[in-house]
Amino acid sequence: MGEHEETNTSGKGGRCDNPAPYPSSHRGDGDGDEVKAPPLPPRPAGSIGRQDNQPAAGQASSGQNQRASLRPTLRTSSTTAVSLTDILTHFHSAGTRGTFSAATHKPKDEVTTETAVPGQGEDETRRKIKASSHEGADSASISSYIPTSEGIGEVESLLGEILRPRHGQSCSGADQAHTGAPFGLDVQDDDELEPDFLEEFKELEPLEQGGANQESLLRRWESRMKHFLILSSAGKPIYSRHGDDELISEYIGIVQTIISSFQAAVDSLRSFTAGKVRFVVMAEGPLYLVAISRLGESDSQLSAQLEALYMQVLSTLTLPTLRTLFSNRPSTDLRRPLQGTEPLLSALADTFTRGSPPTLLSALECLKLRKSHRQVINNTLLKTKASSLLYGLMVAGGRLVSVIRPRKHSLHPSDLQLIFNMLFEAGGVKAGEGENWIPLCLPAFNNRGYLYMYVSFLGEYADDGQNNGGGGKEDQVALILISADKESFYALKQMREEVMQQLERNGSMTIIRTAVRKGRVTLADIAPGTVIRHFLYKSRSHVQFVQPSFSPDFDSPITRRKLLSLYHRLHASVHAKNAHLKVHHCIGRDAVSLAWVTPLFELYCVAGPTVGKTALAQGANKIVRWVTREEERVFIIGGAVF
Repeated sequence: MGEHEETNTSGKGGRCDNPAPYPSSHRGDGDGDEVKAPPLPPRPAGSIGRQDNQPAAGQASSGQNQRASLRPTLRTSSTTAVSLTDILTHFHSAGTRGTFSAATHKPKDEVTTETAVPGQGEDETRRKIKASSHEGADSASISSYIPTSEGIGEVESLLGEILRPRHGQSCSGADQAHTGAPFGLDVQDDDELEPDFLEEFKELEPLEQGGANQESLLRRWESRMKHFLILSSAGKPIYSRHGDDELISEYIGIVQTIISSFQAAVDSLRSFTAGKVRFVVMAEGPLYLVAISRLGESDSQLSAQLEALYMQVLSTLTLPTLRTLFSNRPSTDLRRPLQGTEPLLSALADTFTRGSPPTLLSALECLKLRKSHRQVINNTLLKTKASSLLYGLMVAGGRLVSVIRPRKHSLHPSDLQLIFNMLFEAGGVKAGEGENWIPLCLPAFNNRGYLYMYVSFLGEYADDGQNNGGGGKEDQVALILISADKESFYALKQMREEVMQQLERNGSMTIIRTAVRKGRVTLADIAPGTVIRHFLYKSRSHVQFVQPSFSPDFDSPITRRKLLSLYHRLHASVHAKNAHLKVHHCIGRDAVSLAWVTPLFELYCVAGPTVGKTALAQGANKIVRWVTREEERVFIIGGAVF
């Protein structure tokens, strides 16, 4: 359940004169008598009209204030509203929503489209707002654009009237107190997520000969909350996250028939709903990719996940190879060319099911380091760079430590997600001082050819007990060197040895090990005493995000999935088509949440179910101030170029 309020400015009204007045008289047909025009019909009682004390047309008024006070009053009812300011939207647990008129109480101050910054003139305010609409340079700081608050009054002016307490509502005392964690175990929750989610990642047994266990396997297959299917346009199964081909062959045929029936009508099927299940379909050339979910994700979010699975297929085959296979033989069985990639696809699918902030935000997460320490690592990679190097990355547990790249070139987050999935999620690359030489297509960089990736794990460290990485990934540090030259293995191996020697000598490896063991920063370190339990902060200009530790409120897989589901709903609300929300406040049974979107950042945060709006707004501003101070530590700004 949630509550959504949106504030818009009202437009200027205009005056409309009668286009063609009745003539004063006209001639009759034969008697020459003049007939006056019929009078206008009387106004219905109670309709929108002139007040009794309003002067007649043409009568002069005493001044501007009098004209404003005599402006017609618009009447609202339970089914109509004059503007979006008078409309509230109520979100139901089933995913539907209804609108109703707000109370006639108007806030004391009128909200405008320009942010009111205390202590600044009107011209200065407009100048800063205009400047914030442009993307900053790589070295720009958000402190140049985002006014932070010091008191309650400025909190309200920052986030607008949406976060003002309603008439008669108190925002002190128990209203701001944190009396329980979101999604706590003390909350009675009848959501079907709890009994089924723990079984979601267990593999189904193979179908026995004769089909003795087929019925039980089908029941377990249908109980899964999320499925991913890949099939060819000819109906050949290619991949399924749950169940083997024999078990789901009938379902594959049904899906192929539904999609083909729409294509025969010169139409394309994108999504549909059956009960509580959402189906999203994506057609990419000769492939059909289908997502089936009961986790409440939006179509755009499921489409992004299907796009990532398609990129994983292309990373193995490349686009020209895929097209050639199906142009020569449309009924090609793609399972043989993709043999061995099932663990990569399944690891990626399970990451989406658990909840993936990088996929949701389309952004990267970095290891928190001092700017001077990161600069030493960057300089070490630049000094030891091999001539054939295209990209050099140092990664710790899926978080970026350092990157060197050619000038005016950068890696797309989706390509880095494929690399991180291979190294830290799928477990297909051996750790423990091992070396790997992997041909890999990075589709967002170039989907027509291969690059060659040298991977060396620099050490394996024990988990800090918080499982901060999510998805059971180990806290490992890897050096990734990418080249377009397939003969550059030994040159990159030599670079790796020189890098290790330099990093050990200048103490950088010790710093990285300490940061890895420490894990993500806690909310107690960010904002002591805050009511917020977790947040996601994305820097739009840097395409990176930061989040705190999941402990202690979101240690279990169920609470973490509920947290990510809430983030998915917030993200879908502010990024919906034709939506122009800047602040979205949602009140639920288990938690309250806030989405705050500006041209420079996106902030999503969650608090306990009893937290009030003012306390939530204060906590959000504390997070913004912290990111402002720590920006060069939590983000890689620009990186090292050559």
